[in-house]
This record gives sequence, C-alpha cells and structure tokens, in this order.
Amino acid sequence: MVIVETKRDRRAERRESTTSEILTAAWELAGTQGLAGLSLRELAQKIGMRPPSLYWYFDSKNAIYDAMFLQGNRQLLARMAEVDWPSDAKGILRVCARSFVEFCVEDSRRFQLLFQRTIPGFEPSPEAYAVAVEVVEQMRARLAAAGLHDPAAFDMLTALVSGIAAQQIANEPGGDRWVRLIDEMIDLCADHFISKEANREKA
Repeated sequence: MVIVETKRDRRAERRESTTSEILTAAWELAGTQGLAGLSLRELAQKIGMRPPSLYWYFDSKNAIYDAMFLQGNRQLLARMAEVDWPSDAKGILRVCARSFVEFCVEDSRRFQLLFQRTIPGFEPSPEAYAVAVEVVEQMRARLAAAGLHDPAAFDMLTALVSGIAAQQIANEPGGDRWVRLIDEMIDLCADHFISKEANREKA
C-alpha cells in the first residue's frame, strides 16, 4: 500500500491565523470605540502591522465588518447546536428565547452588528447573509416541530426576544433585570400562540 502524504499549505495556515488575529483585534477595538468608530489605522497598530498590509487580508473596512458578521452568526449556530431541545411547544419557546437573549447580552457589539443596523452603508455579503438566514430557518423549524406554523407567531417571538435583549443591554449591561422576565413573558405568548393554533386547526 502506498501512503501519500498531504503537504501542509503553510501559506494558507498563516493567512488564516492572521485573519483570525485581525478579527479578534477588531472586536476588541469595537468594544472601546464602538462598531462604527472602528479605525483601520488603530487596528493595524494593535496587531503590529502597517495599515496598507491590512488590505492583503480585507479590501475595506466593510469587508472586516462582513467577516465579523459571518463569525457572529456561526457562533450563534454553534450555540443552537449545543442546546438540549425539549419536545413541547412551551418548552421550545422558552429555550429559543433564553438561548437567543443570553447570546445577545453576552456581547453588545455582536448584538448590534448582527441584529441592528448600526454601521452606515454596511450590507452583509451573500455568503455571510446566508448563515444569518440559516439561523432564522433553524428557529422556524424548532417552532414548526412544536406545531407552531403561523408566520406571525415567529415574527412576534423574534420581536419580543430582540426587545428583551436590547432592554437588558441598554439599561442594565451585565445584569439580569430583563433576562429574569423571559420565562413569564414567553409563557404568556405561548398560551396565545398555542390557543390560536388550536383554533386554526378546528376551523
């Protein structure tokens, strides 16, 4: 048997490592300057690179935002994959809401980039946006598995949990004043959704 050794692409590995370093530094600077205030000059200085060298990795500031957007949504997908999902409708709604809100309040910069339009002129690329769509479709599938198929129910749920996250981040960062309300608020909505779905089936 002939064993063929696969050569390592060291150039690609170095590029991937540097790209990861740039993104980590970009998130850190966004925490002090705000997302919209991200400076490419300061970003380059933070990682010990000349500003023009950044363009070997990202051709614009929006390209960096796009990579951050993609990274954030991949993190949310990974978080959802780790969840131990219940089978009942109310349980699924509770877990959906709590998982999403906890993910959001962990990092206000990430919440702003993924779920609020805080960067003038920034639109995610088709590749990055496709991952965001996958997040939405997975949440839809969870609700459908619990028997909730009304698009309005999904819209109300996303509006509710986004509002809870925004309130927590804006008014008590690092606290849990609004996070503590998740189960009670979701139970009220769940009763309405489930009743509405039952009536729809009877009609």
